[in-house]
Amino acid sequence: MLIDTHAHLEMSDFDEDRDDVIERAIESGVHAIIAVGISLEDSEAALALAQQYDAVYATVGVHPHDAQGIDDATYDGLRRLAQHEKVVAYGEIGLDFYRDRSPRDIQIRRFEEQLNLAAELDLPVVIHSRDAHRETYEMLRRQRGRLRGVLHCFSGDYTMATRYIDLGYYLSIPGTITFPKAEALVEVVQKVPLDSLLIETDSPYLTPVPNRGKRNEPANVAYVAQKISEIRGLTLEAVGRATTDNAVDLFGIGGDAEKRSPVPN
Repeated sequence: MLIDTHAHLEMSDFDEDRDDVIERAIESGVHAIIAVGISLEDSEAALALAQQYDAVYATVGVHPHDAQGIDDATYDGLRRLAQHEKVVAYGEIGLDFYRDRSPRDIQIRRFEEQLNLAAELDLPVVIHSRDAHRETYEMLRRQRGRLRGVLHCFSGDYTMATRYIDLGYYLSIPGTITFPKAEALVEVVQKVPLDSLLIETDSPYLTPVPNRGKRNEPANVAYVAQKISEIRGLTLEAVGRATTDNAVDLFGIGGDAEKRSPVPN
C-alpha cells in the first residue's frame, strides 16, 4: 500500500480524465491521495474532491507565491474549510526565494501567520521551502513543540535534513529522486531514518523517470517508492509499509486506507 502525500488533483490538468487518474493510482497500489491546497479557491476545490472520492483527502492553505493576496477573509475561509473531517493538514505554506512572486518580507509575515493558524486549528503543516532553508528552519524552530509536519519536495542536503528531523518533521521525497543528478537527495534517502520519510508526486509536476516529459499523476509515486527501495536495499513492500505508516501517523487518515474505493461517492 502506498500513499501519495502531495498531489494537485484539483488543477485543470486533470479535468479531462480525473476519474481515470484516480483509478490508475488505485490499480498501482496507491490507496490514498492527499490533494494539497495552494490558495483559498484551490483549497475549496481540493476539499470538494475529497468529498467526492473516498480515496482522496485535502489540505488547506496559501502558497508563498500568493502570500501578498492574503487578507482577513482568506483566513476566515480557510478556518471554515479546516473544520471538515477530510481536511488533514494546513498547507502548502512556506517560503519561495527562487521565484519571489511575493515580496520576501510579506512571505515571511504570512508564513508565520499561517503557522500560528495551523497551531490554532491543531493541524500538521505541509511546508514549501525553495532557496530558503535557513529562514524556513528558523521559523519552524521557533514553533518547536507547537507544530509537526512535512517538508514537501525536500531539496536540502543531509545536514539540513537532520535539522528538520530533529524538530520532528518528516521529509517528503518526490520524483526528482529518480533524476540522474539527484546526488544530494540520494544521500538524504540513504542516511536518514526510514521512519522520517514520506513519498509524493507533486502531480502534475516533477514526473519521475521513466515518464519524464509527460504529465505526472499519483500512480507514479510507485516509481519513487521503488527508487527508495533500490537506494536502501529494501523491498518495495518494506518501503511502502514504512512510508504509509508515517503518512498515517502524520495526517491521521487511519490505517484502513486500503479499503477505500476510488469511485465517486
